[in-house]
Amino acid sequence: MIRVMDTSAAVELASRDAVGQAALAAAGEVTAVELLEAAIIRLEKSRELNAVITDLFDRGREQAAALDASGALRTGDAGPLCGVPFLLKDLGASLAGAPEAMGSRALRGHVAAESAWIVERYLDAGLVVFGKTNTPEWGNHCTTEPSLFGRTANPWSPTVSPGGSSGGSAAAVAAGIVPAASGGDGTGSIRVPASCCGLVGLKPRRARTSFAPGGGHGLEGLVNEHALTRTVRDSAALLDAVTGTGIGDPYSAPAPPARFLTAISETPPPQRITITTESPFAGPATQPAVVAAVEYAGVVLEGLGHVVEPGFPAVDPDAVTSAVAVLHAVSNVALFELACSVLGREPREDEFEPSTWEMVREGFVTTGAEYAGAIATVHAQTRRFAGQMSGSDVLLVPTLLTGPPPYGLLDRPRGSVREFFDVEFATTGWTSLANVTGWAAVSLPLGTTAEGSPIGVQLMAPDETILLQLAAQLEQTLPWADRLPPGWVGGA
Repeated sequence: MIRVMDTSAAVELASRDAVGQAALAAAGEVTAVELLEAAIIRLEKSRELNAVITDLFDRGREQAAALDASGALRTGDAGPLCGVPFLLKDLGASLAGAPEAMGSRALRGHVAAESAWIVERYLDAGLVVFGKTNTPEWGNHCTTEPSLFGRTANPWSPTVSPGGSSGGSAAAVAAGIVPAASGGDGTGSIRVPASCCGLVGLKPRRARTSFAPGGGHGLEGLVNEHALTRTVRDSAALLDAVTGTGIGDPYSAPAPPARFLTAISETPPPQRITITTESPFAGPATQPAVVAAVEYAGVVLEGLGHVVEPGFPAVDPDAVTSAVAVLHAVSNVALFELACSVLGREPREDEFEPSTWEMVREGFVTTGAEYAGAIATVHAQTRRFAGQMSGSDVLLVPTLLTGPPPYGLLDRPRGSVREFFDVEFATTGWTSLANVTGWAAVSLPLGTTAEGSPIGVQLMAPDETILLQLAAQLEQTLPWADRLPPGWVGGA
């Protein structure tokens, strides 16, 4: 029987994924309170990462004690995640009564009035929430270095970014503080940190989960919510927990044919996979180590019985970048209005980061025609992309075109929002196309740079089931669970 009595026992538990920790609790090997206390020990050992910016230890202890007292862990009906400690990204995962700064100085005193639907689903699944993770201001950046809380360190190397905007969650999972943490993805904000930190990062298909009660969708459908995990089965179990719609949602995804956790145990039929290592956007060529990782994944998938052929589903890169820039600028105006309501006045320019202020200013002068045109462009490019993929089931591409980027690259103003995204997309490449089209996409840690940092390889498809099945095949063939960063809580 595992008893969490000291640091070594707490570190030992870090090697178990979420499903594994819940299984220990269900078998009576450990209690929910002990799982939580072990996670708190690991968090305290990893404070230098700056991954967690809000401690919610008391509410976590109260929830864990209630689970233990109820006997829910031992009934057999609690589900595969009950009792597992969990962290919420401080954006898009509101928890009633908890601070919610969203990485912004203008919202540093904001407290959420209600819980997001997806958080309620996490709690219903028995996940024990005990903290919130660092994020860039309003999720605007694919790096996590907000001026409010400071940069989050990448457990693999202090010289490179953990990615963003779910960088705090990614660092916490990569370091072993928790087996999983929540994330959100508008142009790659789950998959980019997954690539930077050597994790599984799934962006679900559009409308797989709900934005209730606060909204119908985010960024006109570009944003999706899910999580960062170390294993495919944890990603599947978490998606099972949050799949569905809230009352009054404007649209919903078709129900999956089976539970995702069940589906990953099944061998998928041979898939027609299109592979490319080129970027859909202008910029430097994909780095050789990334090319090698994608090509090797293609070879492995061929060996598993799938048909892998080169191709390039082109979109109009100029149109896509301009449309995304317009949608982000207008979205920042909406957040500016939230800051006004929280502060009771208009925020000052010095209460925003320069790149955010640039987006807000452009958002205020964006016309209705420009906004409507951006939405129409997104839909038109989606049809173009889907038409070119009609002969394939899956797209195999890089997650990032490089290894983890340095700090200071992806959060600076560039003179215009369009130029800001020109720089971002020259690094991220294909990630935004999954958001624009609404396709599901997953980043898997299948490569390594010469310096030893992770490289993510990305699979895209209209639905999550086949992605998770392919990911499970790759995980079994090319296991990554034993690849631990130097910043692992117990030492690599």
